[in-house]
Amino acid sequence: MPPSAPRPHSSAPRLGFLDWARGVAAIIMLQGHVFDSFTQGDQRQQSVFVLSQFIGGMPPAIFLFLTGVTLSFLMDSQERRELGAWEKLKGIAFRSRYLLLLAVLFRVQLWLFAYPNAPWTDMLKVDILNCMGLSVLLLSPLGLLGRVGRMKWSLMMGAVLALASPLIAHADWTGVPDLVRNHLVPSTTAFPLFPWAAFLAFGVGTGTMIRLVSTRDMGRLAQWWALAGIVLVFGSQYLSSLPYSLYPKSEFWLDSPWLVLIKLGLALLLLAIAYLWNAHVSAGWSWVRQLGTTSLLIYWVHTELVYGRWLYELRGHLNMAQTAMLAFTVILSMLGLSALVTNWATIRVWIAERGVEFSPTPTEGD
Repeated sequence: MPPSAPRPHSSAPRLGFLDWARGVAAIIMLQGHVFDSFTQGDQRQQSVFVLSQFIGGMPPAIFLFLTGVTLSFLMDSQERRELGAWEKLKGIAFRSRYLLLLAVLFRVQLWLFAYPNAPWTDMLKVDILNCMGLSVLLLSPLGLLGRVGRMKWSLMMGAVLALASPLIAHADWTGVPDLVRNHLVPSTTAFPLFPWAAFLAFGVGTGTMIRLVSTRDMGRLAQWWALAGIVLVFGSQYLSSLPYSLYPKSEFWLDSPWLVLIKLGLALLLLAIAYLWNAHVSAGWSWVRQLGTTSLLIYWVHTELVYGRWLYELRGHLNMAQTAMLAFTVILSMLGLSALVTNWATIRVWIAERGVEFSPTPTEGD
């Protein structure tokens, strides 16, 4: 996940690490989808495939988390401009509308490219973009709060969304339209608000932290992220293994709050590593960060490439080595696409200059 909402310009040193983290998520997503789509059935029990799919479950949480971070930047910008309550809500609603429009266009495009082999109901599938758009709308009241209040309430809302997920999953939804239920009830094949919106809420809280500290203190904040991530991962894993539960019924891989907190911990660890890496190791151009700057485009294009008609003959027919080579090729091609898009203006100028330089010299008779 996927993709990301519009964000502040990533060239700022203190924010470039967000694109780097987004790029790592894109790489994990690309390899996970390639292995899922093309590995032949008799090799799906191998440790390489299992590991690929295990870590492949992280990108949606990371993308939603980082979308929450950038949403907090929008809220902070509105606060600094001293906008009224209505203007703030309208600005956040515009962000939500943008994401929901992309969600509709994405599903329609996939359906059209698969026609007539795909049912029209595929356009109603709840994708990560749907979840992003609705989550932004759900969290819009946070924009009316100050920084400290926003940080507290966003973290609290994230916790509530995670804790309520088992109750939502096992409630009686008889008579509720499928479209509504699919957007709310936990699912292993879609991205409903419960529990996925929790990651966006936690991202708003984390992004507000970034705005609360100075550039000088960012390194210390990254250390706290790393510590919190370790505590969340190991603490939640331990609590999830206890023989008793607060809920009458809960499934770990479907609706467990502990799984949400484990993924949150991993997202915080990634954010800490991203900041430290970009601040102290690689401050220049980075191919990982390049992928992160166009994560939405990469998500859109690779989904059609990997799951569409283009490579249909290879689906489910490759051994492990062949799939790994294809995953490398897809990642490399998406990097090329990303570089082409972000440098298109420069490329056009270069082509125009070469065209002028190599055009025939007019003669006096012309």
